[in-house]
Amino acid sequence: MPELSPKSPRDSEVVMTQMILPSDANPANAAFGGRVMEWIDICGAISAQRHCRQMVVTASMDDLHFHASIKVGWTVTLHARVIATFRTSMEVGVTVTAENPLTGDKHLTTSALLTFVAITPEGKRVPVPALKLETEEEHAALREAEQRRQERLARKPTSFAWQKVIKPGIAG
Repeated sequence: MPELSPKSPRDSEVVMTQMILPSDANPANAAFGGRVMEWIDICGAISAQRHCRQMVVTASMDDLHFHASIKVGWTVTLHARVIATFRTSMEVGVTVTAENPLTGDKHLTTSALLTFVAITPEGKRVPVPALKLETEEEHAALREAEQRRQERLARKPTSFAWQKVIKPGIAG
């Protein structure tokens, strides 16, 4: 079992870089949102795993926002970091910044919050280390994450009606 001493959020930082290729694009010649979501999930999972040194699975993706499109040929940089820990789960923030390689201009294109759960190879949940918060920004991010978690847990038992509208007969 890995050490459960608190860890700095900096220890979970991940930076990934991708180039938008034609195979990553939609008919508008911009990055397909699903591809960007895939990269966000991978980058976030690496961050969570780096924090807890366990296998992790994605439990949810919240507040996914596409702020601007990304053109074919542009470079994207994803940044991820654990911003909150709970007993067996972690909230990870991921941002995506696009760079026009011809001008060097950069801008935020996508942001998301993901929750990952640490598991054993058998799929059993395991505790994760707490965060050793060092700045006021880190403390504020944790407070916001705790509020989001409470809201997520509160709506969990009541968030299945929409599924029955799409596919009648499924259980929630």
